[in-house]
Amino acid sequence: MSEITRETETAYTALGFYHKISQLRADTWNALKRDLGRIVRLNDAAEERQLAKSIDIKLTRLEIIEDYHAFPSKEDFGHLWALFGREDFVQLEKVVKRLVRTLISESYRRRHVDLSESDSDSEGLEALDALAQLRRGHPASNSSAQPYFEVLIVDAMSLQEEDVVREAFHNLRRPEDKFIYDTVTVRSFEDALIAILVNPNIQACMIRYEFPYKSKYNLSALRNYLEGISEKELESKTEAERSLLLGSMIGEIRPEIDQFLVTSGDVEVTASADIRHFKRIFYRETDYIEQHHTILRAIDDRYRTPFFDALREYSRKPTGVFHAMPISRGKSVTRSHWAGQMIDFYGINIFLAETSATSGGLDSLLQPYGPIKKAQEYAARAFGSRQSFFVTNGTSTANKIVVQALVKPRDIVLIDRDCHKSHHYGMVLAGAHVAYLDSYPLNDYSMYGAVPLREMKKTLLNLKRNGQLSKVKMLLLTNCTFDGVVYNVRRVMEECLAIKPDLVFLWDEAWFAFATFNPTYRPRTAMHAARTLRDRYRSEEYQAEYDAWKTEFDKLDPDDDATWLDNHLMPDPETVRVRAYATHSTHKTLTSLRQGSMIHIYDQDYRQKVESSFHEAYMTHTSTSPNYQIVASLDVGRMQAEMEGFELVHAQIEAALTLREQLYTTPLLKKYFQVLVNKDMIPLEYRQSGVDTFYDPVSGWNKMEEAWAHDEFVVDPSRITMAIGKSGIDGDTFKNEYLMNQFGIQINKTSRNTVLFMTNIGTTRGSIAYLLDVLIKLAKGFDRRWEESSRPERKIIEHKVKSLTEELPPLPDFSSFHNAFRPTPGSPEGDIRRAYFLSYDEENTEYLRFDNNELQKQMAAGRDVVSASFVIPYPPGFPVLVPGQVISEEILHFLQALDVKEIHGYRPELGLIVYTIEALERTTDCAD
Repeated sequence: MSEITRETETAYTALGFYHKISQLRADTWNALKRDLGRIVRLNDAAEERQLAKSIDIKLTRLEIIEDYHAFPSKEDFGHLWALFGREDFVQLEKVVKRLVRTLISESYRRRHVDLSESDSDSEGLEALDALAQLRRGHPASNSSAQPYFEVLIVDAMSLQEEDVVREAFHNLRRPEDKFIYDTVTVRSFEDALIAILVNPNIQACMIRYEFPYKSKYNLSALRNYLEGISEKELESKTEAERSLLLGSMIGEIRPEIDQFLVTSGDVEVTASADIRHFKRIFYRETDYIEQHHTILRAIDDRYRTPFFDALREYSRKPTGVFHAMPISRGKSVTRSHWAGQMIDFYGINIFLAETSATSGGLDSLLQPYGPIKKAQEYAARAFGSRQSFFVTNGTSTANKIVVQALVKPRDIVLIDRDCHKSHHYGMVLAGAHVAYLDSYPLNDYSMYGAVPLREMKKTLLNLKRNGQLSKVKMLLLTNCTFDGVVYNVRRVMEECLAIKPDLVFLWDEAWFAFATFNPTYRPRTAMHAARTLRDRYRSEEYQAEYDAWKTEFDKLDPDDDATWLDNHLMPDPETVRVRAYATHSTHKTLTSLRQGSMIHIYDQDYRQKVESSFHEAYMTHTSTSPNYQIVASLDVGRMQAEMEGFELVHAQIEAALTLREQLYTTPLLKKYFQVLVNKDMIPLEYRQSGVDTFYDPVSGWNKMEEAWAHDEFVVDPSRITMAIGKSGIDGDTFKNEYLMNQFGIQINKTSRNTVLFMTNIGTTRGSIAYLLDVLIKLAKGFDRRWEESSRPERKIIEHKVKSLTEELPPLPDFSSFHNAFRPTPGSPEGDIRRAYFLSYDEENTEYLRFDNNELQKQMAAGRDVVSASFVIPYPPGFPVLVPGQVISEEILHFLQALDVKEIHGYRPELGLIVYTIEALERTTDCAD
């Protein structure tokens, strides 16, 4: 039995698993087509019966999946069953082939497909579709067609009633409509939730009152979304209550969907209830025309791109440019005898839209009032923030803007040491006193994980003991890390706010912008967590929960650190303020030109305390001549994320799961490559669910939601860290000499013995197949290398393998700041700005080498050797030393063991730059 048959007949029963549903759907249709091709050519009755049984199973499974899609319709499926029932396999094969072609070409989005029409007519139309797409320049482009979507109708209608409603909406279509849509009807609460999970085409939902709770299918995929809600409780709710609850759950899972409530009851009373998830309420007697136009208008509100539209309109205007930029309107290149190749390469539109004008329908990024302002408001809606701002020179600048807006000189900032270098330099610019937090180490793979919550709480308590808690302003963390470790953002914020109720959080989500558009990922984003906590702290339920917790907590010893470290803490709702900032490298994980980034804000005190300083910081770091192409791409990227982000991110995760699955199960790949799973990247103490891996060969991918709901840290499965030590090749060499030079595969992150493959919304199944093919070829090459090696050569290979798998230096923790740069004795924070600028005077520094033991001798003699610069090896790419930090034996051992070529801040011929003893003494005296 084929692999796809085993999968569809076991692991995916009744949509028990939906993570790879689109691949399952496509693969099952193709498997059905293959079975039908075989059965029409058979002469063996026994084998024909076996194949007919297999076809029956596939049709049954596909009927479940297609129940939640508009095409093929229930009528179409009835036609398939009729052909199967009378064993007309020849005609059934023709219809299925046509259906598969239609699904692949997506021609159902552009025209009505009648599966009863002749095959030749269908092929002719599909050929025209394909030709039209090719003429537009790209086989997958639908830019000139009406965008297509589907409307979910939740109502216990009969098939006849469903046909009437569908036909009514079909008859309302007009050529001048901006969009085209079809309807999908489901008959229960559970079916509605499954539909929005498995059908990304659904963009709008009309919920009626009369529907039951239970589906006719056993939908185990819903168990995480229905946690805490009993079937008995739901069945006991009134129809109105059930509709409102369904609307709220759809809003949590897919907040972009436009929802409408249709009632035959007391519509005025319903309108007075909590209906924030619904765009509008319709009385059942409202005619279809009103519903049709309301749906189209709601979709158009998300589809708009205010600045991109304004820029396109500007590019069509005749203008005379008596201002900067000779390249504006393309003048300096269209008239050139030498530079015309730029027009040939980029096309004319990019130059027609190139301008520094802020009027004429355009806007100013520094002080927006028109289309940029509107585009940023739309971004706030899409990402769930209160305010959003576009940044055209990358997230490094976005990070510095936020830090400058919030942090004054001598404010204390808690920051993970292995964060992006922009944060360290941002601390220097802001004059912050820095308390570095250590992430847990992954010594076997020469990388760090993330900062445990216990470490954050311990540092806050230490500062509190030293009387410094009032100076603590911000906690700055990377979510998710380069290697895909994701925090439990809500828990971090909640417990830290219990110690410091006005603490500001800056979450660097440079690699996590896409997470907003997936229901499993979204709760671990900064904006979602902030909104959830704010709503929670305002509720009567939380007040009662807090009072009960406080009563028990007050019985414990408040001076014992264990009281705070070993218990789940809850902030006082009377004093807590939710203040969260997130920075996104939109260009890294969503659609945007390079350096397109965003800042998202959910800060209850923004208007009163931050707005003015944020504006000044934004003005400080933002160019007065921002690139409008980047701004326009951010606008379009936001629109795309709202319209199809759910689909694209889901496909990205599917691709990653497929890659992981093959790497987990293919013997030749496992011989040399090990994909790191949860248990490899997260110690058990931080995995409360106990889940070691999201994948099981028997049950498939079925534990992901459990871990993401409960664990302190989880691994983003779309980021595949692969240990390559068994190959005897180090990460940097594997990246450059093998992947890039030989096969043109580009990756970014490596460690000494790992490489990181990142999928994104542009990753295709073809890309995954190519990568797997390359890895198979490399593994075969390693086999040949061993077979053809002499005994001395094998010893060399074995030594390299041992070096990369067993002889890895332990990752050093942050040692400490020298007392000369420690504002408060006994406290962990240091004045990194003073340490940084002290090195500008040459007489304060000297170089010491450690490759000849010069530096070690000084340390052995009792000298505190203090770094005068950042020292950053690539990989791993984080500061091993920062200005003002005492050099420890562990750090030296780590630097000595590194075999990387690139170490910023270190000059091999001179050594490490450190402060002289006299400079430290003078600085200490000044501090005293």
